Amino acid sequence: QVQLVESGGGLVQAGGSLRLSCAVSGRTFSNYAVGWFRQAPGKEREFVSGLSWGGGSRYYIDSVKGRFTISRDNAKNTVYLQMNSLKPEDTAVYVCAATIRATMPQSYWEYEYRGQGTQVTVSS
Repeated sequence: QVQLVESGGGLVQAGGSLRLSCAVSGRTFSNYAVGWFRQAPGKEREFVSGLSWGGGSRYYIDSVKGRFTISRDNAKNTVYLQMNSLKPEDTAVYVCAATIRATMPQSYWEYEYRGQGTQVTVSS
């Protein structure tokens, strides 16, 4: 059974930074593509960033390009989302997800494994 556990969320002022971590356990992590989703109150869930299983392909939603960086450490079975220059509109619950597909789908339900989420709150 694959499990994903996020950490690193919290309250930060606008312009600040946070690094989210997603620890993956249960199977060989390097064989998974991973993605980060977020959902703010009253809004639809959106695909924020993704990383292919080989690490050669990355995706970012336009609103976070240049501010967020996704990375993975296969030795630690962990994927990260470095978030800089945070804005109040980045406030949401962030969820990591993993799939055995080589590339990262943008649909939340196409990921076989999903975490519980971590809250990120950016104050103005």
